[in-house]
Amino acid sequence: MSDEPERDEAHDWPVLESEVEYETGWYTGGYDLVEQPDGSTKKYYWAELPDAAVVVPVTDGTVVMVEQYRPAIGERCLELPAGIVEDGESFTTAGARELREETGFDPAGTSLLEEFWTATGVLRHKRGIVFAEGLEPVARDTDSNEFLEVRPVPVEEALDRAREEPANDATIEGLLLAREAGLL
Repeated sequence: MSDEPERDEAHDWPVLESEVEYETGWYTGGYDLVEQPDGSTKKYYWAELPDAAVVVPVTDGTVVMVEQYRPAIGERCLELPAGIVEDGESFTTAGARELREETGFDPAGTSLLEEFWTATGVLRHKRGIVFAEGLEPVARDTDSNEFLEVRPVPVEEALDRAREEPANDATIEGLLLAREAGLL
């Protein structure tokens, strides 16, 4: 799981109580009872998820994407490969591993484009966007709950395709950051 969020002491709201209400094995949920600047108190609910790496893999003028069914929204989604950062891994190491497992491509190089907190109003979750290049085919090794198909998309079409319903935040973020860095 992510470390506790860093707090700015000048704007810190005292946490009077912190309760974990449920643990799923995938994420933990609960609330913090905080004292607000006016002296009143309020429960702020949160869900804590492990850090995740999202990969922007580019080869031969294409972005290697995956399509998979997302039960949470009941839709098939076109997405960038992504997954949880395991203990001891950096975002780039996790991104390379997830890319190999999900797509069957091993990158010659990876670089971290951005690391940031996600949905800060409700989540304790960091995401790292990783650029991958120099892709070489290897054997796929998907998790037992991953039923996905590899979908290479031409670089010039990737952002438009990612914006089609149902659009995915991490995919759009990754493609925009890569484009901003001049990599797409």
